Amino acid sequence: MTIRTLVKAMACAAVLAAAAPASAQETIRLRIASGHPPVNTYANLMQNFFGPEVTKRVAARTKHKVEFVHGYGGAMVKVADTLEGVQAGIIDIGGFCFCFEPSNLPLHAFQVMLPFGTMDPVTSLKVARAVYDKVPYMSKVFEDKFRQKLIALIADNGYNLGTTMEWNNVADLKGVKLAGAGLNLKWLEFAGAVPVQGSLVEAYQGLQTGVYNGWIMFPSGYVNFKLYEKGKYYTEIGFGAITWHGLTVNSARWAKLPKEVQDIILEVAREYETMTGTVNKENYPKQIAELKAKGAVVRQLPDKVRLDWANSLAKWPAQMAKELDAKGLPGTLVLETALKAAEDNGHKWPVRYNLK
Repeated sequence: MTIRTLVKAMACAAVLAAAAPASAQETIRLRIASGHPPVNTYANLMQNFFGPEVTKRVAARTKHKVEFVHGYGGAMVKVADTLEGVQAGIIDIGGFCFCFEPSNLPLHAFQVMLPFGTMDPVTSLKVARAVYDKVPYMSKVFEDKFRQKLIALIADNGYNLGTTMEWNNVADLKGVKLAGAGLNLKWLEFAGAVPVQGSLVEAYQGLQTGVYNGWIMFPSGYVNFKLYEKGKYYTEIGFGAITWHGLTVNSARWAKLPKEVQDIILEVAREYETMTGTVNKENYPKQIAELKAKGAVVRQLPDKVRLDWANSLAKWPAQMAKELDAKGLPGTLVLETALKAAEDNGHKWPVRYNLK
């Protein structure tokens, strides 16, 4: 049975189950899950910080007791089904990448539409927060359309490119099959490479068998999935650290929680959000060092080559803004806000995108 079938079967039951308030004496059990395994920074922090910290603070400051039932790596929901899983009440709290919801959340990948942004995940979070604070739609859509509340944004580490072969110029990648996920495939297409939709589950085999010759990947993924064994060239291009994951809670379950428990969850969620930035930032140099220790050839892309790649993408943000505007979404507003917020936080774009 697929997750979408379960969604239909469980939706009514989930809503009815959430109708009665919890008594002060009963234990509040919350199912928290992600399709990603806890080797991923954000899933690890869900398991080892968010859940335990909420439990501890609720016990210390209220008369209630909270217990979390954790499920990661697809144990409760798959990576592409978490939004629907939270919506149906199959899980109460879910962490997931908006990249898996291009139809439902097309605007939430806005930082991908502005390639060569900041590589600092802490700054990436600040940019994203500026957008979410200025454009109410970004948060409200979860409540209005998907019966859930966005309680935290989640930063990723910076994206680079790992390949099976050495390359020196953008022209060297023309016609080369390179893998990515979702909208970041456009980064490859505009450079003349052949973009291939991939997933981390089959990344090692894909590189091994020649399905593709490289991956757009942050260093943690390259380390954890041992991709350096088949693609030993890792180039720090600096595509940007992207904040396009989130932590959401089912609206009906949320309404059932005591106010003091809600307040603690929101408090810990904001701390969790901050940690996804700081922990990723601390881990990046360690992961680069580990790649080198494992035998990967790690190098930084020369500024001129990076500029050539950025120039190939110069008109794409304006195209995306117009497409989103045409769908009735605040595309131009979001991208303009993100551009300015990045600059306000010290970022200098290799090419200053013009959205007009």
